[in-house]
Amino acid sequence: MLWPMIAIALGFAGIAVLGVLAVRVFVEVRRLARQVGATSERIQRASEDLERAAVPLVSRMHEAGRD
Repeated sequence: MLWPMIAIALGFAGIAVLGVLAVRVFVEVRRLARQVGATSERIQRASEDLERAAVPLVSRMHEAGRD
């Protein structure tokens, strides 16, 4: 009777450990998703700034090509 009780206790402990690890993975994935979202917004803002900066240069090149 001792061995089945030990097996059940070890099984429960194993499931508990897996549950704790699953929660930790979930928390890290949420944190990573927030970081990816923030970085995506920063990249989008930088690309918009680059587009705005390129417009005068393109117009100057177009005018220089006419001359």
